Amino acid sequence: MIRFNVPPYTGKEMDYIKQAVENQKICGDGDFTKKCNAWIEEKTGTTKALLTTSCTHATEMAALLCDIKPGDEVILPSYTFVSTADAFVLRGAKAVFVDIRPDTMNIDENLIEAAITEKTKAIVPVHYAGVSCEMDKIMEIAERHNLKVVEDAAQGVMSEYKGKALGTFGDFGCFSFHETKNFSMGEGGALLIRDKDMIEEAEIIREKGTNRAKYFRGQIDKYTWIDAGSSYLPSDMNAAYLFAQLELADAITADRMKTWKMYYEAFEELEKAGKIERPFIPADCKHNAHMFYLKCKDLEERSRFIKFLGENDILAVFHYIPLHTAPAGQKFGRFNGEDVYTTKESERLVRLPLYYGLKEEQTEYIIGKVKEFYNA
Repeated sequence: MIRFNVPPYTGKEMDYIKQAVENQKICGDGDFTKKCNAWIEEKTGTTKALLTTSCTHATEMAALLCDIKPGDEVILPSYTFVSTADAFVLRGAKAVFVDIRPDTMNIDENLIEAAITEKTKAIVPVHYAGVSCEMDKIMEIAERHNLKVVEDAAQGVMSEYKGKALGTFGDFGCFSFHETKNFSMGEGGALLIRDKDMIEEAEIIREKGTNRAKYFRGQIDKYTWIDAGSSYLPSDMNAAYLFAQLELADAITADRMKTWKMYYEAFEELEKAGKIERPFIPADCKHNAHMFYLKCKDLEERSRFIKFLGENDILAVFHYIPLHTAPAGQKFGRFNGEDVYTTKESERLVRLPLYYGLKEEQTEYIIGKVKEFYNA
């Protein structure tokens, strides 16, 4: 069976975990955590990066830093993972869903403004498959209406929009280092902070509401409870695992991109024949080969397609069930406008295996079976 995902592994992970143990500093903000933060800051140009226990927790921190309160509204796509909404729902906000673009599966930037009310506090664009939303338009809307922007760039590490790293446009950006992502620490994430005047508050929230970070930098002689917070620090052993991959980020990305391009080129004729649709990458976007998907004709065809691949030892999967159709989505949110594409397009999409180390012969086998299904 060709698995859908295999977590990345470079070979140095266990050596670095051993180093973390030998350093006798395995809790949060050890040497490897600092190395990961520095790597993210250098690679993205963000003012500050803070490694977290998950992208969910990075988004929760962003919600706290945006001062989201009960009764506030947050605009986001329904086609996303539950964490995007949960972070704000936990603060008492209502999730206001708007439709997506059928080409990129990202939030339709032209529908955001119509969803804004006097209660709106933030816009949360989700960069699906590591392909950027139209950030120029989104930032222009946010600035005009004095709204915060929190980028869900869970899938967007190493992706860019107009030459600038995803996660660095909004007030805050959120990365994921879950085992399904291009670079992994098992469970983990990072918060990217654009404005330097927000760094101290972010550190306090992340350190259980204390100014412990300043204490360890020698800026104060004791630390104390300053504000409400929680523990969003990952173990330095997890960070050690991640750093082994960040060191080889370019090679990992190139390996994934090779597979992505093989798929893309192989299915050109099927798309021309009108049998499937391939991913669309806008000219201003540089993606990271996080995902390769095809769009089938409809839900019935997708079900047959996934079953056929499974019978041929290929694990392919569909993706999100739109949040506004879920019980919690109906309880904590509302869909603004008409659901023209969100449900229809989500029912057509199927993801093919794509991971670091997927062999070329495996990719060719998958391609052959896809063609067999559609040319039968």
